Amino acid sequence: MAIHQLGRQQFGDPADAGRLLTIEEANAILNEWVPSPKLQLHMRQVAAVMKAWAIEKEGADEKTALKWELAGLLHDADWEKYPDDHCRLIIERLEAEHIDPEVIHGIASHGPKYFGVEPMNQMDKMIYAFDELSGFVHASALIRPGRYEGMDVKSVMKKLKTPSFAAQVNRDDINDAMSRIDQPLESIIDFIIQHQRDVV
Repeated sequence: MAIHQLGRQQFGDPADAGRLLTIEEANAILNEWVPSPKLQLHMRQVAAVMKAWAIEKEGADEKTALKWELAGLLHDADWEKYPDDHCRLIIERLEAEHIDPEVIHGIASHGPKYFGVEPMNQMDKMIYAFDELSGFVHASALIRPGRYEGMDVKSVMKKLKTPSFAAQVNRDDINDAMSRIDQPLESIIDFIIQHQRDVV
Protein backbone atom coordinates (compact mmCIF):
# COMPACT_ATOMS: atom_id res chain seq x y z
CA MET A 1 0.00 0.00 0.00
CA ALA A 2 1.38 3.39 -0.97
CA ILE A 3 1.76 6.05 1.70
CA HIS A 4 -0.85 8.81 1.45
CA GLN A 5 -0.64 10.97 4.56
CA LEU A 6 -3.96 12.67 5.20
CA GLY A 7 -2.35 15.54 7.10
CA ARG A 8 -5.00 15.77 9.80
CA GLN A 9 -6.36 13.91 12.80
CA GLN A 10 -9.89 15.33 12.95
CA PHE A 11 -12.61 14.17 10.60
CA GLY A 12 -16.24 15.09 10.19
CA ASP A 13 -18.32 17.44 12.31
CA PRO A 14 -19.05 16.57 15.95
CA ALA A 15 -22.56 17.86 15.31
CA ASP A 16 -23.07 14.88 12.99
CA ALA A 17 -22.60 12.31 15.78
CA GLY A 18 -25.18 9.59 15.36
CA ARG A 19 -25.82 10.23 11.67
CA LEU A 20 -25.22 6.97 9.83
CA LEU A 21 -25.71 5.53 6.39
CA THR A 22 -28.02 2.57 6.12
CA ILE A 23 -26.40 -0.68 5.03
CA GLU A 24 -28.27 -0.32 1.74
CA GLU A 25 -26.74 3.14 1.18
CA ALA A 26 -23.27 1.87 2.09
CA ASN A 27 -23.63 -1.08 -0.28
CA ALA A 28 -24.62 1.33 -3.04
CA ILE A 29 -21.31 3.17 -2.54
CA LEU A 30 -19.49 -0.16 -2.49
CA ASN A 31 -21.06 -1.24 -5.77
CA GLU A 32 -20.45 2.15 -7.38
CA TRP A 33 -16.82 2.53 -6.32
CA VAL A 34 -15.47 -1.04 -6.15
CA PRO A 35 -15.59 -3.06 -9.40
CA SER A 36 -13.56 -6.00 -8.07
CA PRO A 37 -15.61 -8.83 -6.52
CA LYS A 38 -12.48 -9.90 -4.63
CA LEU A 39 -12.09 -6.49 -2.97
CA GLN A 40 -15.82 -6.27 -2.31
CA LEU A 41 -15.62 -9.62 -0.54
CA HIS A 42 -12.72 -8.41 1.61
CA MET A 43 -14.67 -5.32 2.63
CA ARG A 44 -17.79 -7.34 3.43
CA GLN A 45 -15.74 -9.79 5.48
CA VAL A 46 -14.13 -7.00 7.50
CA ALA A 47 -17.58 -5.47 8.00
CA ALA A 48 -19.00 -8.77 9.28
CA VAL A 49 -16.12 -9.30 11.70
CA MET A 50 -16.33 -5.70 12.93
CA LYS A 51 -20.07 -5.94 13.57
CA ALA A 52 -19.73 -9.28 15.33
CA TRP A 53 -16.91 -8.01 17.54
CA ALA A 54 -18.86 -4.89 18.50
CA ILE A 55 -21.86 -6.95 19.57
CA GLU A 56 -20.12 -9.93 21.17
CA LYS A 57 -17.05 -8.32 22.74
CA GLU A 58 -17.99 -4.68 23.27
CA GLY A 59 -21.66 -5.13 24.18
CA ALA A 60 -22.62 -2.65 21.47
CA ASP A 61 -26.21 -1.64 20.83
CA GLU A 62 -27.63 -1.80 17.31
CA LYS A 63 -26.57 1.72 16.33
CA THR A 64 -23.03 1.34 17.65
CA ALA A 65 -22.68 -2.01 15.89
CA LEU A 66 -23.76 -0.30 12.66
CA LYS A 67 -20.92 2.23 13.09
CA TRP A 68 -18.41 -0.59 13.31
CA GLU A 69 -19.96 -2.37 10.35
CA LEU A 70 -19.95 0.77 8.17
CA ALA A 71 -16.29 1.49 8.93
CA GLY A 72 -15.41 -2.05 7.89
CA LEU A 73 -17.59 -2.01 4.80
CA LEU A 74 -16.20 1.24 3.40
CA HIS A 75 -12.60 1.29 4.59
CA ASP A 76 -11.16 0.44 1.16
CA ALA A 77 -13.90 2.00 -0.97
CA ASP A 78 -11.56 4.25 -2.98
CA TRP A 79 -8.54 1.92 -3.07
CA GLU A 80 -9.21 0.23 -6.42
CA LYS A 81 -10.42 3.11 -8.59
CA TYR A 82 -8.44 5.90 -6.92
CA PRO A 83 -5.29 4.37 -5.39
CA ASP A 84 -3.46 7.69 -5.30
CA ASP A 85 -6.25 9.19 -3.20
CA HIS A 86 -6.89 6.29 -0.82
CA CYS A 87 -8.56 6.90 1.66
CA ARG A 88 -9.07 10.64 1.19
CA LEU A 89 -11.95 10.34 -1.27
CA ILE A 90 -14.18 8.10 0.81
CA ILE A 91 -13.53 10.35 3.81
CA GLU A 92 -14.54 13.42 1.81
CA ARG A 93 -17.66 11.63 0.55
CA LEU A 94 -18.74 10.71 4.07
CA GLU A 95 -17.96 14.18 5.41
CA ALA A 96 -20.08 15.71 2.63
CA GLU A 97 -22.93 13.42 3.68
CA HIS A 98 -22.52 14.49 7.32
CA ILE A 99 -21.79 11.00 8.61
CA ASP A 100 -20.79 10.36 12.23
CA PRO A 101 -17.13 11.37 12.77
CA GLU A 102 -16.35 8.09 14.54
CA VAL A 103 -17.09 6.12 11.37
CA ILE A 104 -14.85 8.43 9.35
CA HIS A 105 -12.03 8.34 11.89
CA GLY A 106 -12.20 4.54 11.94
CA ILE A 107 -11.67 4.48 8.18
CA ALA A 108 -8.90 7.09 8.37
CA SER A 109 -7.00 5.16 11.04
CA HIS A 110 -7.05 1.68 9.50
CA GLY A 111 -3.44 2.12 8.35
CA PRO A 112 -1.62 4.59 10.63
CA LYS A 113 1.72 4.21 8.85
CA TYR A 114 0.10 5.00 5.51
CA PHE A 115 -2.42 7.70 6.41
CA GLY A 116 -0.75 9.28 9.44
CA VAL A 117 -3.85 8.88 11.61
CA GLU A 118 -3.47 7.13 14.95
CA PRO A 119 -6.14 4.68 16.10
CA MET A 120 -7.79 6.25 19.14
CA ASN A 121 -10.79 4.27 20.33
CA GLN A 122 -11.51 0.55 20.31
CA MET A 123 -13.25 0.67 16.93
CA ASP A 124 -10.17 2.29 15.36
CA LYS A 125 -7.86 -0.29 16.90
CA MET A 126 -9.96 -3.26 15.85
CA ILE A 127 -10.38 -2.24 12.21
CA TYR A 128 -6.60 -1.86 12.04
CA ALA A 129 -6.16 -5.33 13.54
CA PHE A 130 -8.85 -6.98 11.44
CA ASP A 131 -7.96 -5.48 8.05
CA GLU A 132 -4.71 -7.32 7.31
CA LEU A 133 -5.60 -10.42 9.32
CA SER A 134 -8.96 -10.85 7.60
CA GLY A 135 -7.26 -10.88 4.22
CA PHE A 136 -4.59 -13.25 5.45
CA VAL A 137 -7.09 -15.70 6.90
CA HIS A 138 -9.03 -15.66 3.64
CA ALA A 139 -5.87 -16.29 1.62
CA SER A 140 -5.14 -19.22 3.93
CA ALA A 141 -8.62 -20.61 3.33
CA LEU A 142 -8.37 -20.35 -0.45
CA ILE A 143 -5.52 -22.85 -0.69
CA ARG A 144 -7.39 -25.49 1.32
CA PRO A 145 -9.65 -28.01 -0.47
CA GLY A 146 -12.41 -27.42 2.08
CA ARG A 147 -11.74 -23.69 2.34
CA TYR A 148 -12.85 -22.68 5.87
CA GLU A 149 -14.18 -26.14 6.76
CA GLY A 150 -11.95 -27.61 9.46
CA MET A 151 -9.57 -24.65 9.32
CA ASP A 152 -7.68 -24.10 12.57
CA VAL A 153 -5.72 -21.29 14.14
CA LYS A 154 -2.48 -23.27 14.25
CA SER A 155 -2.31 -23.58 10.46
CA VAL A 156 -2.86 -19.84 10.01
CA MET A 157 -0.18 -19.03 12.58
CA LYS A 158 2.26 -21.30 10.73
CA LYS A 159 1.58 -19.48 7.44
CA LEU A 160 2.10 -16.11 9.13
CA LYS A 161 5.65 -17.20 9.88
CA THR A 162 6.22 -18.00 6.20
CA PRO A 163 7.13 -14.67 4.55
CA SER A 164 6.57 -15.99 1.03
CA PHE A 165 2.93 -16.88 1.75
CA ALA A 166 0.56 -13.95 1.03
CA ALA A 167 3.67 -11.78 0.89
CA GLN A 168 1.59 -8.65 0.26
CA VAL A 169 0.19 -8.90 3.79
CA ASN A 170 2.38 -6.73 5.98
CA ARG A 171 3.43 -8.65 9.08
CA ASP A 172 4.80 -5.49 10.69
CA ASP A 173 1.36 -3.89 10.43
CA ILE A 174 -0.20 -6.96 12.05
CA ASN A 175 2.32 -6.85 14.91
CA ASP A 176 1.77 -3.12 15.40
CA ALA A 177 -2.01 -3.52 15.40
CA MET A 178 -1.85 -6.37 17.89
CA SER A 179 0.36 -4.33 20.21
CA ARG A 180 -2.49 -1.83 20.57
CA ILE A 181 -5.17 -4.27 21.74
CA ASP A 182 -5.39 -6.47 24.80
CA GLN A 183 -5.97 -9.72 22.94
CA PRO A 184 -3.74 -12.62 21.88
CA LEU A 185 -3.21 -13.00 18.15
CA GLU A 186 -4.58 -16.56 18.24
CA SER A 187 -7.95 -15.41 19.59
CA ILE A 188 -8.28 -12.71 16.93
CA ILE A 189 -7.53 -15.21 14.16
CA ASP A 190 -10.07 -17.65 15.60
CA PHE A 191 -12.70 -14.92 15.78
CA ILE A 192 -12.08 -14.01 12.15
CA ILE A 193 -12.32 -17.63 11.00
CA GLN A 194 -15.64 -18.08 12.78
CA HIS A 195 -17.25 -14.84 11.62
CA GLN A 196 -16.15 -14.35 8.03
CA ARG A 197 -16.37 -17.92 6.78
CA ASP A 198 -19.97 -17.56 5.59
CA VAL A 199 -19.61 -14.11 4.00
CA VAL A 200 -20.02 -14.35 0.23
